[in-house]
Amino acid sequence: MGLPCLVKIKVSGIVQGVGFRPFVYRLASKLGLKGWVRNTSEGVEIEIEGEQGALDEFLRRLRSEPPPMAHIEHIEVSPGEVKNYKDFVIKESSPSPDGYQLISPDIATCKDCLLEIFDPHDRRYRYPFTNCTNCGPRFTVLEDLPYDRARTTMRHFKMCPECQREYDDPLSRRFHAQPNACPACGPQLELVDSQGRAVEGDQIAEAARLLGEGKVLAVKGLGGFLLACDATNDEAVSELRRRKRRPGKPFALMVSDITEAEKLCSISPEEKALLNSPQSPIVLLEKKEPCPIAPSVAPGLKYLGLMLPYTPLHHLLLREAGLPLVMTSGNLSEEPIISDNDEALRRLSGIADFFLLHNREIASRYDDSVAMVEDNSPSLVRRARGYAPYPIKLAYKSKSVLACGGQEKNTFCLSRDNFAFVSQHIGDLDNFETLAHFEKTISLYERLFRLHPEIIACDMHPDYLSTRWAKEQQLECFSIQHHHAHVVSCMVDNNLKPPVIGVAFDGTGYGSDGKLWGGEFMVADYTGFNRIFHLEYLPLPGGEAAIKKPYRIAIGYLYALFGEKFFSEGLPPFEMARPLETEVIKKQVRASFNTPLTSSFGRLFDSVSALIGLRGEIEYEAQAAIDLEVLASTLEDDEDSYEFELDGDNIRVGPLIREVIGDLQRGASRAKIAIKFHNGVARLIGEACSKIASDTGLDTVVLSGGCFQNRILLRKSLCSLRERSLKAFIHHQVPCNDGGLSLGQAAIANFLSGGS
Repeated sequence: MGLPCLVKIKVSGIVQGVGFRPFVYRLASKLGLKGWVRNTSEGVEIEIEGEQGALDEFLRRLRSEPPPMAHIEHIEVSPGEVKNYKDFVIKESSPSPDGYQLISPDIATCKDCLLEIFDPHDRRYRYPFTNCTNCGPRFTVLEDLPYDRARTTMRHFKMCPECQREYDDPLSRRFHAQPNACPACGPQLELVDSQGRAVEGDQIAEAARLLGEGKVLAVKGLGGFLLACDATNDEAVSELRRRKRRPGKPFALMVSDITEAEKLCSISPEEKALLNSPQSPIVLLEKKEPCPIAPSVAPGLKYLGLMLPYTPLHHLLLREAGLPLVMTSGNLSEEPIISDNDEALRRLSGIADFFLLHNREIASRYDDSVAMVEDNSPSLVRRARGYAPYPIKLAYKSKSVLACGGQEKNTFCLSRDNFAFVSQHIGDLDNFETLAHFEKTISLYERLFRLHPEIIACDMHPDYLSTRWAKEQQLECFSIQHHHAHVVSCMVDNNLKPPVIGVAFDGTGYGSDGKLWGGEFMVADYTGFNRIFHLEYLPLPGGEAAIKKPYRIAIGYLYALFGEKFFSEGLPPFEMARPLETEVIKKQVRASFNTPLTSSFGRLFDSVSALIGLRGEIEYEAQAAIDLEVLASTLEDDEDSYEFELDGDNIRVGPLIREVIGDLQRGASRAKIAIKFHNGVARLIGEACSKIASDTGLDTVVLSGGCFQNRILLRKSLCSLRERSLKAFIHHQVPCNDGGLSLGQAAIANFLSGGS
């Protein structure tokens, strides 16, 4: 036998709340090693001694065989003096005022727990709060670090002797599972009506019965309430729309398992893996026809937003109901998801007929994440449950930065060291409730990650609430151009070295010249950008009001491009507008009154949709463009295209609009026009980037901005770029829409302030 040695090990990453200490205990015991392991505010510390060969094997397996939900960022090993430990133990946690660690997001229910809740002989049979170290709530119950029960909302529930034995046993999969509980000692369900009166009987069975009768239920989940109803009942879904004041925007669905999902949608292997992943997001999937889902769930759309159950309560409810269910955020339109029982009863009583409540508090509001699979890998559309607060790994060491994001689809980002912590989806900062949620969540992240910002970043738009809030803080503030932030966000997302060719297409973002940008080609790095091409400036008559009425945009564009000559052609936008309204629009354009100029491709999509009579007014953001995409998808393989004209740094749209009108008047189908338009935009992206590449020697292109949620545009643009031997990158870890802005802002502010 060799002489004993001792090593001290520090492990950082997601190593708390994922069964890491019992894994270390079991591994050390198996190898005959002695010492201890404990949680700290910075990760996990291990002091371990034994023969050198056994220690080498311990370190090898520590790196190669961690628990499924652990993610090791760094292991630091240093020698120490042998202390002749008698055994291996798990010590109490050691908090540190300045230390921080990475935090696990909430994790979907594991297979072992599922077996228990459906086993009539198990003590957790039908218990809706079953969890273990491999699954269950994490971030939504966490109030501070280290991750111990006393610092979670589970501190109110004293474990029964059986749960305590599991919790104390290093060989149990519930060892130090902080939300550990059972029917005897844990959270409980309560089903009540809209007046708060209890409904007798088995709470899950009664809830399922009510859903089958067409009722709307508010169901308390991990990060807040979801509104549920029978997704096959068009009357129930339509009533939910009326009550929620959400006339057209699609609802998400939940089905019991992957077999049920495949009855409704075509699912690729990559999409199947994403649905079944521990993150369990809503996945945008192509709908099969005929489909039993009520038409009012996703009116006129090709895709359904579908997710699988991710908590025991969902599994039990879906199994009992035997129905696909609408599961949409429990809020009024544009307000944050509701997380408190009393608030839910007060604010959702006009929407939900019944409430399925529980008495475990929610520490942080948390929407469902939304994702799609494109270019053979997942891309996030909304980053929340299952992903936040997991960090983005940075290729540089950042200062302590707070980036406040944009106005719509707001997220903020806190960065320090080699990590950027992008928040969960906050929402549109259009009201006091969402701003309060924004402020509270910033405070939580600052506390959890022991981060005290040195600098702050915001959008350049002076009227964004996030911008106003940032400028009120007592920190050096950097105002970041919207589309530069988009491009840099995609660079950081993909760990790309600058400079790159950036394509940023979206609705509108405040430009450096005070105009509304949104169709931008640039060469960008972390500190600046050179705007190479942009869509020509066109009028937005009525400003924000025009966005909700695309026919106004179309009329304004026609008048600006061609003057009076097109006003006798009987085009659809003029049939949508009242005669007096048309004259007002013309006067606004002539006088430049309440008519900002925009280079937005999002607005061009809207105007083409209205121009061909597809959608003149919208009920939710980007609806006109989405309708155009759906129409184009019916002829996706068609390669005919319209042409844009590059004129200096301007992209002229007049020739394209003339061709659209000509096709319309010649009787071409709207689908043909829609696909030719998509093909034309994709071709423009390829040609413009190829020209920039030729002039600069760059060959890396990033695509960012909300327009690239359009899956036809995205696919065709990637193809157009790669055909020209350009390297094309899209978003994966953060959304391409404004939900990814804060990541770009944080990076730019860091480098502008002298960061490395």
